[in-house]
Amino acid sequence: MKNILLFLVCVFLFSCNKSNNQSESKATTVDRIPKKEKEFEMYELSEMAALMEQMYVDNERLKKRIKNGDNIGKFPNHFLKIHKAVMTDSTDNDTFFKQQANAFIKAQTLIYEDPKNAKQHFNDGVSTCVACHQVKCSGPIPRIKKLYIE
Repeated sequence: MKNILLFLVCVFLFSCNKSNNQSESKATTVDRIPKKEKEFEMYELSEMAALMEQMYVDNERLKKRIKNGDNIGKFPNHFLKIHKAVMTDSTDNDTFFKQQANAFIKAQTLIYEDPKNAKQHFNDGVSTCVACHQVKCSGPIPRIKKLYIE
């Protein structure tokens, strides 16, 4: 393993040690024209996207606790922000979304109220996420489906 690592480091060092004279001699007048620098725009998550990321992490942890038969704990109250969090596209906060959000909160609440059936309630909550994302934003569906407890 050490030999492979040493080999990769050597290859990296030698590949980066090219002579600058070659590139300078081949430079054309076009290459010497100053280019406008592009401004870097950092993507910022909307409140809703950040909340959903946090809910995903929380549900990954909850999934492990359910599978291991550990104490489930308390309902995370920040999930209730789903009703008020600002979305990337405000038009997505329609009747359909509100119904799905209510179904999700109900399923999540039942996990803590009825821990004997936590697995079923958890999977129901995941299903509401998938159902909503099938209509609103399908990108995260494969990731969400990984939350299901088999």
